[in-house]
Amino acid sequence: MTRNAPADEGKAGEAGRPVVFTVFTATYNRAHTLPRLYQALQAQTFRDFEWLIVDDGSTDETPELVAHWQREGKLAIRYVRQEHAHKKTAFNRGVALARGELFLALDSDDACVPQALERFWFHWQSIPENRRQDFSAVTCLCQDEEGRIVGDPFPAPVVDSDSLEMRHRYRVRGEKWGFHRTDVLRRFPFPEDLSGYVPEDVVWMAIAREFKTRYVNEPLRIYRVAAPPGEEQISHALDWRAMAPGHVVWMVSILTVEWPYFRSNPRRFLWAAATLTRFRLHGGRPPRGWWRRLPGGARPLVVALAPAGVVLWVRDRLVRAKRQLARRRSPGSGSMGA
Repeated sequence: MTRNAPADEGKAGEAGRPVVFTVFTATYNRAHTLPRLYQALQAQTFRDFEWLIVDDGSTDETPELVAHWQREGKLAIRYVRQEHAHKKTAFNRGVALARGELFLALDSDDACVPQALERFWFHWQSIPENRRQDFSAVTCLCQDEEGRIVGDPFPAPVVDSDSLEMRHRYRVRGEKWGFHRTDVLRRFPFPEDLSGYVPEDVVWMAIAREFKTRYVNEPLRIYRVAAPPGEEQISHALDWRAMAPGHVVWMVSILTVEWPYFRSNPRRFLWAAATLTRFRLHGGRPPRGWWRRLPGGARPLVVALAPAGVVLWVRDRLVRAKRQLARRRSPGSGSMGA
């Protein structure tokens, strides 16, 4: 297989041929941002990849836009449309359909430097072949549109570690980007039986227990820190009940998978214990047998922080009631109140 095909070879991923990278994008009504990503992928110096787009039921012109790009033939683009579900479902579907050995997710409003795939491939190949089966991923830094590094750098130019150690031992924070081996992701799918949003840590931390990551201090992703004026923003009216199932599973994951690092970051575990009660009261259910799986020290922590969780739950309800009242009183809401 040609690993660094010339720029005019756009057939990678077609007719079922395997490729090195599947660049995956989950999208929903982002026809106005996808061209930026399309241009970034066209500029890649490494060409052995497919662009797999899973459209989560867009109602804008996304299907027509992607069809136009497919007719252009400048990239190998696979487009799959599904009923509106959630990003976790789109991600799992992308992993199942991927033809790439390595799976690289890139959001519909982001971009990357022209050498991104080339550098990822270089760093993956730099891992000795007899050790590569112990690794799942290569992770790099992000930069904003002004070229400034987003978040903390890694403690050295190249570090072989895992997500747990990077968070708790090295205290690295902020946005990062990288690929995982596709076969590993197929072993660790996002739980689709949970409604609503499922935090990515539920999957990344489970992988970290078995596989290492090579971390490199290269900014390869261009991260969009703020949307431009007029672009749709995420609503501030959070639906805590919709968030509850995924967040309960996340908190249980912190209190089990991450527990060996309690001494290095006790505040995270105090927060998780209180937040577990908070989202259980919002309707989230822990996994079956979760209490028995908790380490001995985590159980009294959950009990001790339960009152704090109740306070957070009450605060959520008061905030929600206040926002609902404000909407009813706002002009154009139909309210007759002053």
